[in-house]
Amino acid sequence: MIGRRRPRVPHAQDARVVLYTRPGCHLCEEAETIVAAVCAESGDPWTTVDISGSAELVEAFTDQVPVTFVDGRQHDFWRVDPARLREALEP
Repeated sequence: MIGRRRPRVPHAQDARVVLYTRPGCHLCEEAETIVAAVCAESGDPWTTVDISGSAELVEAFTDQVPVTFVDGRQHDFWRVDPARLREALEP
C-alpha cells in the first residue's frame, strides 16, 4: 500500500485466524466457509471482524476483503486457499 499507513490491526487474543469481511461480500462468505472448515479440522480458534464498523479498517482493506490474518500477520486477501491455510496453521 503506497501512501497509506497500515492500520493497527485488532487481533483477538484467543483466535489464531482473523477474517476481515464486510456485509454483502460474496467472496467473504466463501472465505468464511473455508476458514470455518479448515479451523474445524485443525482445532484452531478463529473469528471474523466486520470492517464496516471502523473507518480505519475500511480505508485499509475495502479493496482487499476478505483479508485473512494468521497469528496476527496478514496471510491472504480476496480468496483463501485451504491448503495454504492448513500449512500456516501447522505447529
